[in-house]
Amino acid sequence: MEFFTDMRTSAVHGRAFAVMGFCVGAFAAYAPQLKSQAGLGDAEFGLALLVGAVGAVGAMWLAPRVDRRLGPAAMVICALMLAAGFLLPGLAYSWVTFAAAMFVASGAAGLLDVVMNARLSGLEARTGRSLMNLNHGLFSLAYALAALVAGLVREAGVPPIWCFAGILAVSALLALGMRDAVPSDRTGEEDGTSSAALPGLMVVLAGVIVLIAFTAEQATENWSALHLERAFGASAAEGAIGPAILGLTMGIGRLSGQEVVRRIAEGKLMQIAAALAALGLLLAAFAPVQGLAYAGFAILGLGVSVIGPTALAWVGKTIPSRLRGAAISRMVMIGYCGFFIGPPVIGFMAEAFGLRLALAMMGGMLLCITAILVPALRASARRAGVVA
Repeated sequence: MEFFTDMRTSAVHGRAFAVMGFCVGAFAAYAPQLKSQAGLGDAEFGLALLVGAVGAVGAMWLAPRVDRRLGPAAMVICALMLAAGFLLPGLAYSWVTFAAAMFVASGAAGLLDVVMNARLSGLEARTGRSLMNLNHGLFSLAYALAALVAGLVREAGVPPIWCFAGILAVSALLALGMRDAVPSDRTGEEDGTSSAALPGLMVVLAGVIVLIAFTAEQATENWSALHLERAFGASAAEGAIGPAILGLTMGIGRLSGQEVVRRIAEGKLMQIAAALAALGLLLAAFAPVQGLAYAGFAILGLGVSVIGPTALAWVGKTIPSRLRGAAISRMVMIGYCGFFIGPPVIGFMAEAFGLRLALAMMGGMLLCITAILVPALRASARRAGVVA
């Protein structure tokens, strides 16, 4: 019953998370074809994605101001911008046009990411309900569904532009119910409170927690199949089961975390989840047989799934309302770096120490959340009068 109450409470915001999942999931399915269509090598493709990441980070910095200017229509406009922006990679036939397309599409994603998380955080504060894990779970499920459908559509020979046109049509329908009538919280630029008033240490600590979680998530998604093939001689299909297990258990973990966070304080939940994720990654890294490696990736997915949403929820509850948008923006900016530094970080460590040890070192980073970062965050929370 509580689950359905939470679904109704955050129905407006859940639509925005679904649109994000649809766009990113479809892009992931079409990425090989888009890369080939633009005539890009691996390095050129990676560089174009880095250009997109720059666009996303810049947009995240501006997002609180954009949110205030657009008012109740902020999520509607940002969601439509996102869906329209993802049409552009399907029209790119060179590195320059593809990089420009990714800059625009990722910039729109950055705007929506901050706006929907900041507004959801405000809703949590007003209702007293924990909604972050539920809505991030909706993103994961939408991502999985879009990736599966887009993969089938691609297999049928449908060009990417038509697939993303379909995503735009679905997004437009969802946007009809995405208007958020609650005024945005005012932040520093307009109410006389400078950004320096933000409790910087708390925001940075929480942002680094999200960064490590996203780094472990993204790095493992990209390297798990290769680890299975190298360590156990797995076939391509068997190797693909690794990231599939990770994605599935992350969706399950986020939906389950929605209920768990009612019973466990955010700080304790992050410590338990990070320790569980580290255990899973270490098991996957040093598993003597392939089945145990699969189990390790499943445990990792369950643990790492709740860390980022819980940290965002904690900040939203702790930071004064007038600073919430700016705080979420800075946190998302820090955490987003994990999506594009994770895979190369693992690559550099694998080159130097081997892939097994590289995965184990990532597990050690997750343990830092449990042993160092959450205790420091809890101390900051106590000074602010909130126990995490």
